[in-house]
Formats: sequence, C-alpha cells, structure tokens
Amino acid sequence: MVDISLLVAAIIFLVGLIIAYIIGLSIGSLKRDKYWEREVVNHRKDAIMRSRAVLTGNFSEQLAPFMPDFNYAPTECRFIGKPIDFVVFKGMDKKEIEEIVFVEVKSRKSELSPIQKSVKKAIDNGQVRWEEYRVPDEVGGSDYEIRD
Repeated sequence: MVDISLLVAAIIFLVGLIIAYIIGLSIGSLKRDKYWEREVVNHRKDAIMRSRAVLTGNFSEQLAPFMPDFNYAPTECRFIGKPIDFVVFKGMDKKEIEEIVFVEVKSRKSELSPIQKSVKKAIDNGQVRWEEYRVPDEVGGSDYEIRD
C-alpha cells in the first residue's frame, strides 16, 4: 500500500503547483495591464500624428491648384483623389482644350503608390484613349441637348 504521508505530500505538492500557477497568472496579468496602460498613451499619440498627417496631405492636395507655383488654372482642374489627384483640361477656360494633364500632388518625401506608378506608365506608353458611351433611348430621357 501507498504510504499515507507520501500521498499527503503529493497532494500538498499539487496544490502548491496550482497556487503558484494562479499567482503567476495574476502577476503576469498585472504586468501586462501596467505595460498597456503606459503604451496606450504612446499608441494614441502615434495615431493622432498619423491622422493629422493624412488630413494635412488630403487638404494640401485639394488646395494645390490655388498655390502660387501650381502650373495650371484652378478652374481647369478637376479633383479626382484616387488613383490620381487631378485631371487638368488645359485651355478649358478658352473653350478649346489644348492638353489633358494628369497631376498627382505629393508632399515631403511621399512617393507614388504602385497603382499611381501604373497609371503613369500607361500614360507614358500612350495607353490612353477616348470612348463615348450612349445611354439606351428607353433609359436616356429626351433629345434636348445642353451646351456649355
């Protein structure tokens, strides 16, 4: 038979392990909570800074045509935003389009995104064309034409 004192010692040992495990979990939780209390402040500051940078960039993009060194008349610019910022219809004010220019506004060290690079490549390779779409008569309304 098993000695009763050995059985009691084993039970005490197992209870001790369980208590040590529970204490370890509690201490770990406290340390984790204190760590995140400190880190949340840093994460919030970082999120605010990033948000401000994005908002400043978006604001700057839309104001660019009104900047003194912008090459085109603001009235000839159409803001798109994605994937490029503007399409400029140079000459539109004179009612004769001389050139169509795609303009991407960047600030500081920002670079073209992959999709913007692909748009630039398509334009540089002459992969630009005109297409006209006519709405079917049953959907399209009247024959009255509005002229600019």
